[in-house]
Amino acid sequence: MSSTSSPLSPAGQAVRLAPEQRYADELARLAAADQAGRPTGWRLSPSAVRRFILGDPALAVSRKFYGDDPLVDRAIVTLMGHQGLMLVGEPGTAKSLLSELLAAAISGDSGLTVQGTAGTTEDHIKYSWNYALLLAEGPSQRALVPSPIYQAMRAGKLVRFEEITRCPPEIQDVLISLMSDKQLMVPELGDDARLFAQRGFNVIATANLRDRGVHEMSSALKRRFNFETVRPIRDHDFEVELVMAQLQRELADGEAKVEVPRDVVALLVTAFQELRAGQTQDGAAIKRLDAVMSTAEAVNVAYAAALQARHFNGGELTPREIAGQLHGVVLKDSSDDAKRVRHYFDTVVRERGKRDAQWKQFHEAARTLWQ
Repeated sequence: MSSTSSPLSPAGQAVRLAPEQRYADELARLAAADQAGRPTGWRLSPSAVRRFILGDPALAVSRKFYGDDPLVDRAIVTLMGHQGLMLVGEPGTAKSLLSELLAAAISGDSGLTVQGTAGTTEDHIKYSWNYALLLAEGPSQRALVPSPIYQAMRAGKLVRFEEITRCPPEIQDVLISLMSDKQLMVPELGDDARLFAQRGFNVIATANLRDRGVHEMSSALKRRFNFETVRPIRDHDFEVELVMAQLQRELADGEAKVEVPRDVVALLVTAFQELRAGQTQDGAAIKRLDAVMSTAEAVNVAYAAALQARHFNGGELTPREIAGQLHGVVLKDSSDDAKRVRHYFDTVVRERGKRDAQWKQFHEAARTLWQ
């Protein structure tokens, strides 16, 4: 008899594993070699958590977060204290990735997550009930459905709160007493009404700078967090290497190979950095885009362009595919962005095309797209 995996199983052809599963071998090697003191409730020492995130060649531990190394140090120190960690920044700057990595290394569990939306309720933050059991047995631990925060408090783990400013203010403020008192009340349970957070519990929240004004956090809640800003990568060569590495990783499982010239990826990164910053490499001012032009989005464009090259255009990535996939990134919800990009191609890209064959091909491929 053949067997099949459970739909919830991480085995087989999962699109994306949790970091504690994907990097289980690395975490095991770090734990085995970890001689430093560990805060109560932590799986690894602070120095081992840092090495898990930033890499340790001696233990064959890969680097997973690129950018501001001191920010990682400050984030780890914050999570040892009494305040939560708030990661803010532009979309696509790897805030969620960093929060996942921290939770995986410190608690061995990155899945305790509240996803902030306009529909997030107090039940998502505290607890709800299995109403069939509630009607049959009355309020009991068996009938209670714990939220991720409830589970984290009970187990002494980190909990992640994604896009917190997407939640209404009254829902955000439910966190104030939980983070201050480190306890959660369940009045329906009578003598068992109070849950005390175990050592190791803390909150990592994320918020996009572009969401400011959606639901501003109260000053009382802000005081419960240390704020760290995750900034876009500005070093051109470094970003090119990062996009190249992530692109090759994404393409590694494909049956057919695709050739990825470094100068084509460099062209993509240059365009992204200039449109993101509102300034060319020569210092000329251009209009910034409303669209997200992050490193993560650049990887997505490069991957889609590489797939197009693999299956339709002979197996070599060229500026032609880059121009086509860039079109889909920019034309999302802003007609002004289309005008800005047309101007960018008609001025900056066109002039470079007079001196460089790659930029000429980039300009010619875009002419039919940006009419």
